Amino acid sequence: MHTLSGHLVLPDRILSGSLTFSSTIHTVAENPNVPDRYILPGFIDGHVHGGNGADTMDGVEAIHTLSKFHASHGTTTILPTTITRPWADVMDALRAVAEVVRTQISNGPVVHGAHLEGPFVSPHKLGAQPPYAIAPTSDRVTEALSTGCVKVVTLAPELPYAEDAINQFVAANVRVSIGHTVASYEQTEKAVCQVCAAGGIAGATHLFNAMAPISSRKPGPVTALMCSDAYAEMIFDTHHVHPATFRLAHKVMENRLLFVTDAMRATGMPEGPSQLGGQDVIVKDGAVRLPDGSLAGSVLTLDVALRNALQAGTPLIQAAALLSQNPARYLGLTDRGTLEVGKRADYVVMDSAFIVQEVWVGGQRIH
Repeated sequence: MHTLSGHLVLPDRILSGSLTFSSTIHTVAENPNVPDRYILPGFIDGHVHGGNGADTMDGVEAIHTLSKFHASHGTTTILPTTITRPWADVMDALRAVAEVVRTQISNGPVVHGAHLEGPFVSPHKLGAQPPYAIAPTSDRVTEALSTGCVKVVTLAPELPYAEDAINQFVAANVRVSIGHTVASYEQTEKAVCQVCAAGGIAGATHLFNAMAPISSRKPGPVTALMCSDAYAEMIFDTHHVHPATFRLAHKVMENRLLFVTDAMRATGMPEGPSQLGGQDVIVKDGAVRLPDGSLAGSVLTLDVALRNALQAGTPLIQAAALLSQNPARYLGLTDRGTLEVGKRADYVVMDSAFIVQEVWVGGQRIH
């Protein structure tokens, strides 16, 4: 049995207290005499390509490397994410994620499964994705699902076969996340309604990015997503989304908004030239850009996203929920996301400046 003491960030209050736990939390008790540090639920990153020089597309060893890197920044549950590459490469990456899910990572985060971000995206809204977009035919969806590891799929709903694909993914309990799309408000609303009618949970891939903006007469996909029951990812590095835009989305969506990193292999590395999906990119001043200047992934970690939210005026309880409770609810992970008796002992211990001091996964200190 272990004990941790500090300012506990609970779902409804911040309590000076102590946790006793093994692999799960046994007690949450008030204790006025605690160290000046915060204990938050472990962060959940549902969209992360790489870090520390490694990329999901590189295979098993790389997935270990990137996962351990993000664990050192507070991520206790991770979904390694593919990119749009030739279909054979995507399948190789999914099989690698499936192997890691089976074996897990010693002294690392829980690898929950894969986020299949490419290649079922619009060729007209690739963003930084390489030009290998393809339609989600029944055979391809079946092959991807056969790996058993796909938990989230990014899908442009205007693609051929998209309606059938949505039904296939929902039937397999995969979250259908709308993104990299030129869909209209009406097309997006229809897709969200289809997901919900089939008994699934809809999401949005990096809200505001790689989709049309809101305008007065063309509300676009963002409005459809914000005004529905869909959840939405956000890359809050302040490069992809302005703090005021974040505040607007958070005010409208509340617990349906969740932070992701969309981090690439250059995350945690010195700034300069790097690669994303076989394309040359430049990392400068905390932003990743293609040679034409457009944004290309991020070098964000979730502890930085937390500090950005706090800097934008978000109260700590709500800021913490963006990285833990909200993604746990989206992904159906009922055993984690909050500091409550019976939940997994997944924690991030942070000092008064919200710098990571310790990371615990399933009651084991891994960092």
